[in-house]
Amino acid sequence: MGSETSPRLPFIDFSDVDQNTNALDWDLTKSRVHQALEEFGCFEASFANISPELQTSIFDSLQQLFDLPLQTKLKNRSPKPFHGYVGRYPMVPLYESMGIDDAPVLEKAESVTRILWPEGNPEFSTTIQEFSEKLSKLDQMVRRMVLESLGLEKYMVEHMGSTNYLLRVMKYRGPETNESELGLNAHTDKNIVTILHQNQVDGLEVQTKSGDWIKIQPSSPNSFIVMIGDSFYAWTNGRLHSPYHRVMMSGEKARYSLGLFSIPKAGYVIKAPEEVVDERHPLLFKPFDHVDFLQFYYTEAGQQSQSALKTYCGV
Repeated sequence: MGSETSPRLPFIDFSDVDQNTNALDWDLTKSRVHQALEEFGCFEASFANISPELQTSIFDSLQQLFDLPLQTKLKNRSPKPFHGYVGRYPMVPLYESMGIDDAPVLEKAESVTRILWPEGNPEFSTTIQEFSEKLSKLDQMVRRMVLESLGLEKYMVEHMGSTNYLLRVMKYRGPETNESELGLNAHTDKNIVTILHQNQVDGLEVQTKSGDWIKIQPSSPNSFIVMIGDSFYAWTNGRLHSPYHRVMMSGEKARYSLGLFSIPKAGYVIKAPEEVVDERHPLLFKPFDHVDFLQFYYTEAGQQSQSALKTYCGV
């Protein structure tokens, strides 16, 4: 009898993909991206634009950040839900995270740095900014490929200009023997696209459409997990999949990870283009503002909904 192998996410190499210099590679990669996002809602990407030295620097910066006193970390506040410092919830005591709005903009990274290190820490802000800026290029390539695949090129300028970036940095403490191994509960992201990157401690799991959980074990330190959020799922009228995912911890080592989130700007109305609505694909969601949706998600009704998006604006 042959042994049953666990499913893996599709692996897509973006290292030499350039729309302007190699149209054939662009089109082949675009086809694979579209297929992966339809089936899984995510894939593993190899992206060589971020050097090993920058990867080392970013994880050194994360360790330095989370080693700060709690009172200092609490200074990272935001009026937007889940954008500032998030401490250890009773349900997920292993998890803490911090958000940096507009991280690809140096002035924004510096402003957060000054809050946390009044004496200054230029290496932290430049590392955060450079990493975020380089990784945003992958986000933009993926979104361009999606729009081209769906024949929505005429919306390209509007769509690409409708988002800002949030860099969310995360630490998961290794569980002690009597603690739950849940690092972060199962959820879908609420934004457009999420790009996740981790140190060498695994824990991310993604649920397939059939309900099985895939344990994500990146192929190399250069790997990134690209994932669709609810807002892009709604904008494409369900043509892409927004997957549930969670973090399960084991062992003693801390897990550090980063997520670059492309997020709709406040006031921008997410509305599926008419080209993706037809008899086979009836409209799934009414137009909505992402910030309003996010505020609903963190209410008791939003948290209790099996699908907060359907509850909030489903047709």
